[in-house]
Amino acid sequence: MLVRDIIDAIESFAPPALQEEYDNSGFIIGDKTDECSGVLLTVDVTPEVVHEAKASGCNLIVSHHPLIFSGIKRLDGSSRQQKAIMAAIRNEISIYAAHTSLDIAPYGVSQRMASMLGLSDIEPLEPKEDTLLKLQVYVPEGCLEIVRDTLFKAGAGRLGNYDACSFSTSGTGTFRAREGANPFVGCIGEFHREKEVALQMVLPVWRRNEVEKALLNSHPYETPAYEFVAMHNHIPGTGLGAVGTFEAPMLPGEFIEKVKSTFDSPIVRCSNFNPETKISRLALCGGSGGSLIRKAISSGAQAYLTSDVKYHDFVDYPDNIIIVDIGHHESENCSKKIFYDIISEKFPNFAIRNSQADINPINYL
Repeated sequence: MLVRDIIDAIESFAPPALQEEYDNSGFIIGDKTDECSGVLLTVDVTPEVVHEAKASGCNLIVSHHPLIFSGIKRLDGSSRQQKAIMAAIRNEISIYAAHTSLDIAPYGVSQRMASMLGLSDIEPLEPKEDTLLKLQVYVPEGCLEIVRDTLFKAGAGRLGNYDACSFSTSGTGTFRAREGANPFVGCIGEFHREKEVALQMVLPVWRRNEVEKALLNSHPYETPAYEFVAMHNHIPGTGLGAVGTFEAPMLPGEFIEKVKSTFDSPIVRCSNFNPETKISRLALCGGSGGSLIRKAISSGAQAYLTSDVKYHDFVDYPDNIIIVDIGHHESENCSKKIFYDIISEKFPNFAIRNSQADINPINYL
């Protein structure tokens, strides 16, 4: 088992290409070719977490928050971040982070929170657009199955809970091979007609290079005719936040108690509300979700659950939606369970540990 095997499993669930532009999800420290002795799961990477990994025999830390988020000009141990970086390097511990990539991925942080609360009909609050391409390629009829199956294996033709998705139409292609060509069919200088199939399938934008390479390696023509077209559709389930419905509507007080018990949050901050309001539709976002308040309102939700809400957001929206703010750590602690499920499903007998040193840095007194 190599470090990269664990990373490949995580990235098949939450591709780094999904992350927001400002983010730094991905492999941060280490060597992917190292043999992996164990994985330690955490929300934040601190010096204590790195020392725990060393003591427990884990040489890979998988975190939600990236240890290195922006540029570092020196490594002199003058901050806790630098101490953690230096300890990881000294002890040959690799560090991988899935931050907004895990937030945006289908069944990511916010959708996991929604499931924990018992919501149904869950969908992203802000779908991630421009994540799909459409490939169209013209293939000789006799080579269709080989090319199509190779493209499927490279990651094309997957949509939601379906794979091997394609559409094809038959027609006649024409060409004339010029001097210097090496045609698969036809002769140099002769006008040629060939029965061909126009093959279409969709693919995630981050699979383009692999799919294009597979296409060129499997297509019999010296110069195949193909195109990738950007689509404004989004991959089902992909996006920030989540919105869903409760089977049985709840009063605000009942809902708040459910939030506190579900996410082990001793207190919450919430806007003023009518205690008789029925909450049947809930919007939520793990982490700092203040920027999605208007999306939550437009979704038809009666309440919005997130963290790090600014004072003026409570001032501006009391008549539109009930805002419930839990701690940032509480809202994203479920990321460890997501990582655990991804890794254990692929490698059921592998050593995976939840960090005991990963604690909420905020005390409630």
